[in-house]
Amino acid sequence: MTHLAKIREVSSTYNVTARTLRYYEDMGLLTSIRNEDVAYRMYDEKAVRRIEQILILRKLNISIKDIQRIFSAAGSEVVLDVLGKKVATIDDEVALLFELKEIVLDFIQEIEQLNFADTSDIKQLYSKAKDIETQIVNVDYIGKPTNINRLIEVTDQLDKKIPDVMVVRVPAFKALTSGEHTWEAIFKEGGYMFQLWQHYHSFKTVIFDCLDFTLVKNDEEGEMICAVNDEVSDADVNPLKLIDFPGGLYAMAVSIDEDDESIRKVQDKICQWIERTNFELDESRCFMFNMPYLDEDNQHQQDIEKGLGYRQMQRYLPIKLKDAQ
Repeated sequence: MTHLAKIREVSSTYNVTARTLRYYEDMGLLTSIRNEDVAYRMYDEKAVRRIEQILILRKLNISIKDIQRIFSAAGSEVVLDVLGKKVATIDDEVALLFELKEIVLDFIQEIEQLNFADTSDIKQLYSKAKDIETQIVNVDYIGKPTNINRLIEVTDQLDKKIPDVMVVRVPAFKALTSGEHTWEAIFKEGGYMFQLWQHYHSFKTVIFDCLDFTLVKNDEEGEMICAVNDEVSDADVNPLKLIDFPGGLYAMAVSIDEDDESIRKVQDKICQWIERTNFELDESRCFMFNMPYLDEDNQHQQDIEKGLGYRQMQRYLPIKLKDAQ
């Protein structure tokens, strides 16, 4: 009989969260086995091999959209095309790095010769600095690793760019809530997300054209809230509940192609940014995220395919001013 691995077993073996595995399945990259006798997902040997392929491609910074193309193709043409374009991108970035190095060295020489009391010299210095700023690129060069462990080390070392972070104040608002449930219960067909969106006519925009947020409690559980108009009452949404969401300050950045590794990288970088400011994480509140909607018809997946071409999420980490020492 073919060995079936439980989702927790696969998660532990490959150091990937159960939520990421479910995400890959939702995106059509992976198939699990489920029956009425067990409540959790199982993976056969073919599925485990597919998981290994996905994780390697993600470590090569191949997008979810391109992985979908690779797996849907019958031959090797698509994967060769994707990797060929990756090599071309790497070549371009290496060339830019060498060029940037020369500019920085030239900049250093000019600094050594400039007179900071001379206004014209300072203007020249500023112009040179702007030249350097416009040529800084996000470098994800990965070289030719001899094994997966080295690949992980190199990508982690080179992935140091902190994304643009905004400090935003989310206002307090009345919200319809799913309550705290497992991710599976919230996002499954007919689940709490489906129930929330039956009240779409009552929703209102809060910030950045956003009207819903997903609050992350932990790896297994969360809560989805949707902002509603002030006149909405409990009777209007029964059996769901209304809450008063307090809002507050958040550090926000955008991540794309959402799997848990992307989430971790963006959140780690936001945390790095926070450490360099007068803010600190507010551990009394949950971090949260939401996805932009491209039209009012709520045909979300079709919107993504026709418009952005990838999944985009805005991630919000709660912050507060550091206590005075």
